[in-house]
Parts: sequence; structure tokens; C-alpha cells
Amino acid sequence: MEPRKKVLFLCTGNSCRSQMAEGFARALRPDLEPYSAGVEKHGLNPLAVAVMAEAGVDISGQWSKTVDELPIQEFDSIVTLCGHANENCPYFPGNARRIHAGFDDPPSLARDAQSDEEALGHYRKVRDEIKTFMASFE
Repeated sequence: MEPRKKVLFLCTGNSCRSQMAEGFARALRPDLEPYSAGVEKHGLNPLAVAVMAEAGVDISGQWSKTVDELPIQEFDSIVTLCGHANENCPYFPGNARRIHAGFDDPPSLARDAQSDEEALGHYRKVRDEIKTFMASFE
């Protein structure tokens, strides 16, 4: 049996998109050993937790962290999920494959929402896009 590929999902604050990607990787991809981190640490977003639970994926035990807090520093792939993380991705040792897969920021999309349901709709949209990405990730 081949060892699982170590993948880091990197975003600005490790509160939403990277947490969703890590959660879907754990749920859908037994061939991966997923991690997530942020260039900064913003805390786990409760609306991200809620919409992931709707999709049957529990990320409530995950936590927001920076790359310095990761238990390992060598990855097979590093996936940046927003432009800021792509532009500010720190150096990692080794020969990690770098991939940029930009997704909209759910909190920014939901900022002017007129209701909780409208706000959740933005989170669901990004969640579903990340799920599709993770299902076809190579």
C-alpha cells in the first residue's frame, strides 16, 4: 500500500475555505493526509462548520492555525485557496507541487446579506465548489 499523500490547504485566515477543503479531503479522499493552515489565524468560522455539517462533514474538531503550528513542514502538494495566500505562501522545504485553486471568500460574499439564510447560501455555494474540486483533486 502506498503512503498517503500529504496535502496542505492554505488560505488567508484558516477559518473557512481551507477548513472546508481539509474536511472534504478527510471525508472523500482516504488516499490523502490533509492539513490546513492560514497565513494568519482567524478562528474557525461557525457558518463554515454549519454548512459542512449540512453536507455530512463534521469540521467542528478542527482549529485555526498558522503554518508555523503545523506538525509537519514537508508536503507532497500545497494548495492555495485564495489570492492572498497564493501571493504570500511561505517557503516549504522539499519538492511540493504548488497548486492555486482560488475560491470566493464566504464571509466577504455574505457581508451584505439581508438574512441568515442568504448568508448561508454564500457559504453553501463555496462549500459545493470546494467539494467538487476535492472530488477531482489529483
